[in-house]
Amino acid sequence: MANTPPARIGKVVGASLVGTTIEWYDFFLYGSAAALVFNKLFFPTEDALTGTLLAFLTYAIGFVARPLGGLVFGHYGDRLGRKRLLVVSLLMMGGATFLIGCLPTYASLGVSAPLLLTLLRLVQGFALGGEWGGAVLLVSEHGDPRNRGFWASWPQAGAPGGNLIATGVLALLAAVQSDDAFLSWGWRVAFLLSGVLVLIGLWIRLTVTESPVFQEALTKQEAAPKAPILGVLRHHWQDVLIAIGARLAENISYYVITAFVLVYGTEAAGLPKGTVLNAVLIASAVHFVTIPLWGALSDRLGRRPVYLIGAAGTGLWAFAFFPLIDTKSFGLVVLAVTVGLLFHGAMYGPQAAFFSELFATRMRYSGVSIGYQLASIVAGALAPIIAVALLGSYDSGLPISVYVAAAAVLTLIAVFVARETRDRDLTAIAPTSGEVQVAAARTPKEA
Repeated sequence: MANTPPARIGKVVGASLVGTTIEWYDFFLYGSAAALVFNKLFFPTEDALTGTLLAFLTYAIGFVARPLGGLVFGHYGDRLGRKRLLVVSLLMMGGATFLIGCLPTYASLGVSAPLLLTLLRLVQGFALGGEWGGAVLLVSEHGDPRNRGFWASWPQAGAPGGNLIATGVLALLAAVQSDDAFLSWGWRVAFLLSGVLVLIGLWIRLTVTESPVFQEALTKQEAAPKAPILGVLRHHWQDVLIAIGARLAENISYYVITAFVLVYGTEAAGLPKGTVLNAVLIASAVHFVTIPLWGALSDRLGRRPVYLIGAAGTGLWAFAFFPLIDTKSFGLVVLAVTVGLLFHGAMYGPQAAFFSELFATRMRYSGVSIGYQLASIVAGALAPIIAVALLGSYDSGLPISVYVAAAAVLTLIAVFVARETRDRDLTAIAPTSGEVQVAAARTPKEA
């Protein structure tokens, strides 16, 4: 495959980055609001920690919908192309987030309010389940394979980018408003802003071209399976398990560091919410910048070595994370979150290229989406809930550190047993006459 011109790959990367940033903004905004306001507005109870736990349960429901979204979007993305499905996912996510900003609360609507909130959270999860796979594939399947790790890591930067904007908007609103005003209507502004962001992202995303690898597969009349997910389970079930295992430490640590920290910092450590929000804000900015650097390093060293550094560092840093927050020193809180996200970035940066290189072209969207999103249920969905439950039972951050470290061990095992994928040719991993030539997944260099 001819290399994509730099101007074109830059446009593709920009469109993917903007789109994923907006979608992650919407998704993370819910997590921050669940920790700060949803417990009071939609789940009012006498026990603040119980209300927070209920709010995080609706937060987790979004993760449950993600594999279904990955399955549906992956199916049509493998048959129709990446670009069309990315437009649909962006519209679904933005619409759901905007409507959350319009919802009446429990005080005015009763039990219907949390039910509607839960329904819109399901739509968010379904949309995000289809977004990630399409965005990373659109970039991975463009450009020079020698720099695939670097280019494919940019959509990954959309996660901290979205979290940066979501946290920044909430921090700004909290700073300029009283607590009562923020609780009454200020939080809605952040959700309604999604409508404007989606229009911008939609305009940018519509200007990019379809993946050249996918178009080449169509030109060669390489047929996709009638049900791509069945092809994935038949030919790539081991790769799905590797992806799930690789996601455990990455996903669990991220939501502990960025979502649960808002609960721990304000409830357990007694810090003002603005202090914790600003710490996450600073760390997310560093995270955003360094993810592509980790991706570039994986082009030189390989996906596995960089990923293993991140998993090992995450497991060890978990035991320093909560003691640093307990100091109540703003500088040390920033250090705790920043270093945690740096180790997370060592996993998240190479992840897009790593997962893309595991699957065949006409079932790649389904493969990366299912592997990525199934892990989200047992990892990111449960992480804040388990962390809140452990905090309530032990009144200490140590059990939560053990939980994160255990996930890191499982990720180390999964990545260690995986084969290096850096030199794989995406065009060579292609279905022929409805079957996958798995042996062609290796280039002569690997053989």
